[in-house]
Amino acid sequence: MYKWVTIQKLSELTGISREGLYAHKKKGHLRQEIHWIKRHGRLFIHLENFFSWLENTGE
Repeated sequence: MYKWVTIQKLSELTGISREGLYAHKKKGHLRQEIHWIKRHGRLFIHLENFFSWLENTGE
């Protein structure tokens, strides 16, 4: 399994829409350099940190 994936791939893996993922990012739920990074003009999500956040969130 990969360590970093694009928003599109994460959406496919989790069933959460791309718009929903961007909303979590914008609201500050997903933190830069912890949950996501931007490289080469693309947004990448750290899978392990994302799933840890997802399991611990009350949403």
